Amino acid sequence: MTIQCQSSFQNNNDAMRPEGCGSLYLVGTPIGNLEDMTYRAVRTLKECDIIAAEDTRQTRKLLSHFEITPAMLFSYHEHNKAASGPELIRYIIEGKNLALVSDAGLPAISDPGADLVALAVSQQIPVIPIPGANAALSALIASGLPTAGFTFIGFLPRERKDIRAVLAPLRAAQGTLLFYESPHRVAKTLVHLQEAFGNRRVVLARELTKRYEEFLRGTIEECCAWLAEHPPLGEYVIVLEGESKEEAQLAESSWWRELSIAEHVAHYASSGSPRKEAMKKAAGDRGLAKRDIYNALLEKE
Repeated sequence: MTIQCQSSFQNNNDAMRPEGCGSLYLVGTPIGNLEDMTYRAVRTLKECDIIAAEDTRQTRKLLSHFEITPAMLFSYHEHNKAASGPELIRYIIEGKNLALVSDAGLPAISDPGADLVALAVSQQIPVIPIPGANAALSALIASGLPTAGFTFIGFLPRERKDIRAVLAPLRAAQGTLLFYESPHRVAKTLVHLQEAFGNRRVVLARELTKRYEEFLRGTIEECCAWLAEHPPLGEYVIVLEGESKEEAQLAESSWWRELSIAEHVAHYASSGSPRKEAMKKAAGDRGLAKRDIYNALLEKE
């Protein structure tokens, strides 16, 4: 295993850096309000040789607002990343400094920027984050739900079976869960969340940092009822409560619920308990009399 150590202020003679190589800057952009933009982000975009953007039309508006005239504005998005990624890396290796931006927020979060970062790291190119606004974290800190631990999921897949595959391993997650969703899918996504997690507390944050910023707080059922009367508008962050300690304890104590009585008794027997003791333990778990377990086993035989 090769250890790679990067300093953002290293010079061009550093052994880990290709000679004469530039850097890749990940520049945070506004998620709504243009005042989200930092002074450092503006300066970086002015100084870089190339700006790579998910949507060049959207980025041109941003650059125009801050009076930034890029030497080169390059298109880099999900549909052209296979061809554009290596080309951008070549520019950096040749000595160009490249700034990567997404349509809104931090690049490489739910966008193809992550692939470009991986390419850069594989070529020992310095990757320098220029922090800025982020929708998921902005929603989390204002949600009122626990912030000590959280999991970012982003957009769910479209197919029902794929959605279930993503959500199933998260049922026991005790940290807060963060999702992105579009207005035309948010109601359906809430239904999927209720099926997977039950009627937990949830916060729907939309139009963050914009004029019509809104936080809807309640249970999943309450939020579904609200959306039925108030058609969703704008992009959403869904902040979902994690599993409570009570739910975790109940799940732990009910591990046997998927087992038949015979399988339940066999579990204890395989652990070394005599058959009568195994039947007694199974009866205790299920709140049944030992004779009920015995009779159920007789019927099975």
